[in-house]
This record gives sequence, structure tokens and C-alpha cells, in this order.
Amino acid sequence: MLRCADDRYYVGHTDALEHRVAQHQAGKGCSYTAKRLPVHLIWSQEFPSRAEALTAERQIKGWSRAKKEALIAGDWARLHELAASRQARPSTTLRTNGVGVAGVAEGSPMVLSEVEAHALSETPAP
Repeated sequence: MLRCADDRYYVGHTDALEHRVAQHQAGKGCSYTAKRLPVHLIWSQEFPSRAEALTAERQIKGWSRAKKEALIAGDWARLHELAASRQARPSTTLRTNGVGVAGVAEGSPMVLSEVEAHALSETPAP
């Protein structure tokens, strides 16, 4: 995972980590990172196969910023908490904490989904 100059995260997978990071730094990695230089490697994990790395990449890309930051920090308890169903933990959004939002009726149900982190929540810190 790379942190871009605009503080956004980029998630990818590679067989040659140092070479791929150098490509991104040179503006040749992809158009997303080329527009957000410099980039810095902030998290990496080895996987037994390319297929498993791709599965993890797709999973992490779907995560919230908070979940990615818990992964980066190695905060497995927080990652596990964030992986729980949104209905199983208190909300911090305006729509569900009793404060009204224009155009949203008070008490309206809010349906959200988030990729679960079961596989990575049990992975030891890198």
C-alpha cells in the first residue's frame, strides 16, 4: 500500500516490490499515482501465491480509510471492530446518531455494506 502526496492510499500487488515502488515514484506506475507524487510505501504483506495477493488487494481496496489505517498500524483489535457489521457497532454518521440530515427522514434505515476482514484480521503484523 502506498501513501500518495495528497494523503490518499493506493493498493496493488506485485512480484517485485522495490522495482514496482520505484516505477510509481518515477511516475510510470500508473496514472493514479503519477498524478499524486511522491508516493511512499507504508504497508506490504507477502502471500504464498499471486492469486492470494490479488484477493487481498481487492478486499483492501474496498475498505474504509479507517480500516486501512488500522491495518497499516497493525491494530488488529481495531481492524476486527471495523470489520463487524455496521449494525453491530455504534454509528458515527449524522444519519443514525439522532442528528437530522437535510432530505433524510429521522430514523430512516440506512443500509451500508463493507467487505469483511476475516482473513487479514487474523494475520500477524508484518
